[in-house]
Order: sequence, then C-alpha cells, then structure tokens
Amino acid sequence: MKESQVQVKWVDKLEFVGTDSTKHSLVMSSQDEENATGLKPSELLLLGLGGCTAVDVIMIMRKKRQAVTGLEINVRGEQDENPPWAFRHIHLEYVVRGKGLSEKGLAQAIQLSEEKYCSVRNTLACEVTSSYRIVEEE
Repeated sequence: MKESQVQVKWVDKLEFVGTDSTKHSLVMSSQDEENATGLKPSELLLLGLGGCTAVDVIMIMRKKRQAVTGLEINVRGEQDENPPWAFRHIHLEYVVRGKGLSEKGLAQAIQLSEEKYCSVRNTLACEVTSSYRIVEEE
C-alpha cells in the first residue's frame, strides 16, 4: 500500500502552514478578522479535487493528441450549515480551450479521471457531479 504523509504546523493565532511530502507549503487559517491570511482548510479539499482531476484530464487529452490550450475547473461545494459542515454535494465545471477538440474525447477524459484515476474524487463520500464546456479557439 502506498503511503502519503503531510505536516501541519501551528504558526500563530489560528494560522497554520501545511507542507506536503515534496516539501511544498501553503498557509491555512480561519477566516475571522484576526486570521484571514491563508486558505480555508475545508476549501483545500475542493482545490485538491480540482487539481487532481486537472492533471488527469490534461494527461489523457495529450495522449489523445488533443490541442488543449487552456483548462479551468470551477469547483462548487455545498456544505451543511452546522458543524461539522460536511460537504454534501460538489460540482465541477470544466472549461476547456483549444482548437478542434473532440467533445467525445473530453467526456471520456473526464469520466476516466472521475471513475478511475483521481484519488481525491474516489475518496469522497458525498455526491460529485460535473459538466463541461469547450471554448473553440482560432
């Protein structure tokens, strides 16, 4: 079994630095007046999901020899209003730019990421949906 390890260090007040297994770091904090210097920890889950599937989709589209020139993934999460504020539904909107992109190829790339390759997606217990839009470039 593969193991991942990260570290979270308390800096000050409600501010923390998270470091991944490759020594890359980011700042996290609560979002009150005194601490809003970092990312919201719960939204890191959404960023992780978006980043994980983005890597997959770009790799798969390259293998399909698709001329992708841009990719944005807008991730929207719906959380409970009370603690522990669990995510109940997450939606990913893929906006893909390129010339002559195959809609079928893109749909397959997204499906492969969601169902097979994206570890973050396959760890989540909530409902996750997606949609896509292709922006044709000259």
